Amino acid sequence: MSYKFYGYISFYIFVTSQPKPTIKMNTRIMLLVVLFLVFSKQEIYSQFGFSHEVGVIVGPLALYSDFGQRNDNETNFGNTSIAIGIIHYMNFAYRADCNCYTRDKYFNDHFKVRSEIDYHKTKLDHLGRWVAPDQQGAGPDFLRSMKGETRIFEIGAQLEYFPLSIRDFTAGGAKLAPFISAGVHWISYDPNITYDEQLGFDSNFYGGKYDPITSMQNEAGNTWAFLASVGVRYKLTPMSDLMLDSRVQYYFSNWVDGLNPEVSENKANEWHYWLNFGYIYYLQ
Repeated sequence: MSYKFYGYISFYIFVTSQPKPTIKMNTRIMLLVVLFLVFSKQEIYSQFGFSHEVGVIVGPLALYSDFGQRNDNETNFGNTSIAIGIIHYMNFAYRADCNCYTRDKYFNDHFKVRSEIDYHKTKLDHLGRWVAPDQQGAGPDFLRSMKGETRIFEIGAQLEYFPLSIRDFTAGGAKLAPFISAGVHWISYDPNITYDEQLGFDSNFYGGKYDPITSMQNEAGNTWAFLASVGVRYKLTPMSDLMLDSRVQYYFSNWVDGLNPEVSENKANEWHYWLNFGYIYYLQ
């Protein structure tokens, strides 16, 4: 194995062993690691028998959090943002070292490993009928004054399964290549919640169990998330594809939005739905 490869692994271990930095430092370090791994010379990776693809993705993201009313369309469409990402694929159906297709094995012809870094910042409001103008009192007034925002940086990988032949699609034998995928992302989040401090709060609201002060936490943190998606690729040129990807992602923390009320209605952690569009270029 090349000494350069050992050098990159040592660099990655050194970076990840350092104390937790801020989100800005996390972003810069992770970007540097990904760029080192993706754009290094092909001879480092050729012995593993795969080629590379890189791309960008962007699209609307709806964050389902403790802000707003459950199963409410105004909440679902109101707490949205635009997310962006940089992606990299390991394509096992084509080998960069020999500029040829691999032997016809099922895994090589139907699976790809996708790694990516994403960023999104979502503004959050309490929406729904409980904070409608006709709802009066200290509880609704306080919730209407509460404004939230969370910035999320994430990096991770997922395994994509293509039921049709990747080799046929890469060679131009088919225009469409549907896929499903699942994976895990490391999450760095930074929430911020503000409210009108001059407003009181009705202790009987939510049956007297909801303390709005202890339920807030404007502190950055880290967690993990599980994701699953379904999508399709379209062959644009011999060296590029367009992609449509529909993703659901569940966070392993309930503090991603900075709000975690101890009430019966708080039944799940934060999660999001992301419909993203992408452009993918094949490296050879």
